Amino acid sequence: QVQPVESGGGLVQAGGSLRLSCAVSGRTFSNVVMGWFRQAPGKDREFVARITWNGDFSYYADSVKGRFTIFRDNARNTVSLQMNNLKPEDTAIYYCAVGYGGSSLKNYNAWGQGTQVTVSS
Repeated sequence: QVQPVESGGGLVQAGGSLRLSCAVSGRTFSNVVMGWFRQAPGKDREFVARITWNGDFSYYADSVKGRFTIFRDNARNTVSLQMNNLKPEDTAIYYCAVGYGGSSLKNYNAWGQGTQVTVSS
C-alpha cells in the first residue's frame, strides 16, 4: 500500500511562490508515476503535473507550464511542486497521487488528503 501526504499549502499574493511537498509512506516501484492534481470550488479535479518515480520524465498541464516545476527527492521519498508566479485561478485544493498512467484521474489509485492553496489578487 502507498499513502501520499501533502503539505505546504497556504495563502499567497498573486505573483508569489509556494512549494508543495508530497511524502509517500508506503513502498513504491520504479515504474510508478507521481501526479499533482487540483480541484477548485464547484469544478472538477484537474491534472497539474506528473513525474515518474525515478525522475526521468515529467509533464505539465498547459495552464501551469513555465510557472510550475515538479521534482523528486529520492532520498526522502518525496515529490514536490514548486509554484511560481501564482495567479488567482490557481486557487484550489491540491492533491498528490500515485498511479501507473498519464493525466487521467482514473489511472491513479492512491491519493493524499489535499492541501489548500489560496492566491489573492
